[in-house]
Amino acid sequence: MDPAILLIQCLNAVQYGLLLFLVASGLTLIFGIMGIINLAHGSFYMIGAYMAFALQPLVAQYLGGGFVLTVLVCVVLATVLGYFLEWAFYSYLYTREHLQQVLMTYGLILVFEELRSIIVGNDVHGVPVPSWLTGSVRLGDVMTYPVYRLFISLVCILVAALMFWVLTRTRLGMMIRAGASNREMINSLGIDINRLFRIVFAIGVALAALAGAIAAPVSSVYPGMGNAVLIICFVVVVIGGIGSIKGAFLAAMLVGFVDTFGQVFFPAAAGVMVYLLMAAILLFKPEGLFKH
Repeated sequence: MDPAILLIQCLNAVQYGLLLFLVASGLTLIFGIMGIINLAHGSFYMIGAYMAFALQPLVAQYLGGGFVLTVLVCVVLATVLGYFLEWAFYSYLYTREHLQQVLMTYGLILVFEELRSIIVGNDVHGVPVPSWLTGSVRLGDVMTYPVYRLFISLVCILVAALMFWVLTRTRLGMMIRAGASNREMINSLGIDINRLFRIVFAIGVALAALAGAIAAPVSSVYPGMGNAVLIICFVVVVIGGIGSIKGAFLAAMLVGFVDTFGQVFFPAAAGVMVYLLMAAILLFKPEGLFKH
């Protein structure tokens, strides 16, 4: 393989893996810490993409901002949405069986899809790449790589670094880690576990919406786009270890490389290679790569 083509595929794999981590990190927080099987998590990715599509002209008209400001508005609105949803729906699921969690969160998928159809319609939409990110970087004599894809990777790395800092260096991170290990103990120490869970859920929704918003210019915006992301993110969470952010990061990168290079070298089997990876890892480490 030509070195420039190999480098492009590696960059694609890293970008895809980092984007998966952004979505899966929110899912692993909700699943691993709150104990909720949230099938609606992919819908938050879709909501972020549709907000980027719908809000960009409004932000430009009324706030005078561009794509970056639109993404920030999407994240703020997604955080508010997550906080409300946890209060209105998810807070009643902590003591329920997993089947009830699955049924309710699947019901939310149907609600979000119907609302999306009513508000935006069922057409496929595109989100324009910002003019200052439309260029390409030359790799080799004839190959180039889009600057916007590098921008996605940079945003994901910065968010991942911020997340690790919050979890390991702040009081909120300490409470989140303690809640993941023993929620009864931190409740007995006077920490409001319900408020903590509400914050965690809002962060998880915001991360998924951020991933959807920054991915919209390269993946388009279309009905049901969250479903495929949800499945692969559950694979990432299971491989990495339920509740482990570090595991989710490593698993997302593994999935990114396996999926990208699988489509290059084994296109006929690319659809199952990620699941074969999951089966192989769980065969030797049933708890995943890391424990939280």
